Amino acid sequence: MIARISIAIENELLEDFDELLERQRLGNRSEAIRDLVRRRLIEDRIEREEGEAVASLTLLYDHEQRELAERLVGAGHAHHARVLSTLHVHLDQRLCLEVQVLQGEPAMLRQYADQLIGLRGVKHGELVLSSAGLWRGHGHDGGVGVSAAAGHHHHHGQEE
Repeated sequence: MIARISIAIENELLEDFDELLERQRLGNRSEAIRDLVRRRLIEDRIEREEGEAVASLTLLYDHEQRELAERLVGAGHAHHARVLSTLHVHLDQRLCLEVQVLQGEPAMLRQYADQLIGLRGVKHGELVLSSAGLWRGHGHDGGVGVSAAAGHHHHHGQEE
């Protein structure tokens, strides 16, 4: 069964959305909006899961804000988010790309990411959470792919 709804949206936002749909051949508005809603529902479900999850946090920032690097690490300890690994790349004279691999409670990881993304000098940031169930090995692939993606070279249950 399909419900029909109407939404209010700014003209400029709708024009940009339509242009994106056409350029990336994403189908019609309804299909694209359903996809966005599904994606957000999946993110919410992952964030509400019990137990620890793994995630990647990507930050693009102006490295003239030099104290940011220290704050990134310090914030991790303050939020009980474990930073398992960090990749830091200087893109040019001003911009840095940092990717952090995190482990912790999903809600804590989200709070941590939101804090860092909100720091002065951060131009863009995005948190990608992986299902806690998958990470614990309850998924279809036994979680092996997630473990490898997190940079571990051992099997579940072994400590580094």
